[in-house]
Amino acid sequence: MSKVTMYATAVCPYCVRAEQLLRRKGVTDIEKILIDRDPAQRDHMMAITGRRTVPQIFIGEKHVGGCDDLYALDQAGGLDPLLAAN
Repeated sequence: MSKVTMYATAVCPYCVRAEQLLRRKGVTDIEKILIDRDPAQRDHMMAITGRRTVPQIFIGEKHVGGCDDLYALDQAGGLDPLLAAN
């Protein structure tokens, strides 16, 4: 299973929703980077994604986007293959 990294905040309903979908897909290990506790990580997230909102999700090296992007990827049938890739 591919590594999943999620830039998030401690209180974010979209982050919770995205994590729930990933858990339903069998992801057991999500590296969560809490940007509200580390401003340098927020700056890093914005630099690598060009976005300010959370969550920002990476599967392996691929930037998937936010919660809505994750759900759209799943509905299009692209999430399972991406998670299965090594």
